[in-house]
Amino acid sequence: MFIQMKNGRKSYGKGESEVHALDGADISLEKGKVYVILGPSGSGKSTMLNMLGGLDSLDEGTITVDGREISGLKAADLTKYRKTDVGFVFQFYNLIPDLTVKENIQVVSDIADKPLDIDEVMQALDIDKYRDRFPNELSGGQQQRVAIARALIKNPKLLLCDELTGALDSKTSRTVLKFIEKVNQQFGTTIAIITHNEAIAGMADAVIKIKDGKVSSNTANENKLPASELAL
Repeated sequence: MFIQMKNGRKSYGKGESEVHALDGADISLEKGKVYVILGPSGSGKSTMLNMLGGLDSLDEGTITVDGREISGLKAADLTKYRKTDVGFVFQFYNLIPDLTVKENIQVVSDIADKPLDIDEVMQALDIDKYRDRFPNELSGGQQQRVAIARALIKNPKLLLCDELTGALDSKTSRTVLKFIEKVNQQFGTTIAIITHNEAIAGMADAVIKIKDGKVSSNTANENKLPASELAL
C-alpha cells in the first residue's frame, strides 16, 4: 500500500478539556488515485491532513508513505518530507500578493528537488495566459488554480487539498475540481481531498468517512463520475 496510517491517535488539551482528534484511525491510500475524506466539522479530517502532510505528529500509531515511516521523523526530516513529497492546497490561496502568477509558482519550483516543467503545469491548469498578472487581478477560481499549480510544481507524491472549494461558488468549484481531476490523470498524482461536501465524493476512486476521530468507512466508488457531472 502506498500510504498507510495505523492506529493513529492525536489528542489536544488535558483533563476535562482533552479532545481526541484522532482515536485509533486507520487508512490506506493506493498510488495514483483520488480520495475524498469526508466528515463534519470536528470529526478529525483536518487533523488527518496535518498528520499525512507532516504538519503535526501522532501521539501514537504509525504513518508510512511509499515504504518510509514518517511518524517517527525528527523535525528536520519532516521539513524535508513536506518540501519534497507533499503538496498542499488550502481553502484560502495564500498567494504572495507582490509576485505574478509565474513568480508565485517559480518560488516553489526553485527549491524543489525534481520540479515539473513550469510551462507544462501552467498549461495543464489553463493559467498560462495569466502568467504576468498579480493575484488581485484574478478571480477566486483562478487564484485557486494558481495555488494548485504551486503545490503541483514540486512533483509531490501526495497532493492534499483542504476544503479547496469552500470559498467558491458551485460553478467555479466544478471548474477547479475538473482541473484536480486533470492533474491526477496527466501527472498520476495521488490526491486526497478533505471536505464536508458529500457531492465531491462522486469524483473519487474511494471515499473515506471520519467520525469522532475514527475512520468509519473506506469504500471504493463503483460509480465514479467526471467532475463535470457533480451535483455541487
